[in-house]
Amino acid sequence: MAVRNPVDLIALILVIVGGLNWGLVGLFDFNLVDTIFGAGSTLSRIVYMIVGLAALYMIYFTVRAETSQTHETAVRH
Repeated sequence: MAVRNPVDLIALILVIVGGLNWGLVGLFDFNLVDTIFGAGSTLSRIVYMIVGLAALYMIYFTVRAETSQTHETAVRH
């Protein structure tokens, strides 16, 4: 997975942080975001929205990367 610009890198980091938070919730019933910002607080909701948007962007990133690879492969042949 080649990160091509700062937005790609930020989205990747946010998705990893979100995944690690869900791992903590599943394994230890510990929500780091709620601990830092307060359960149900406006800040925690904003963090969740930003991580969700990053996940949507990573879907776009993956489709874009696959389309680019398919196009490069077709051009080489």
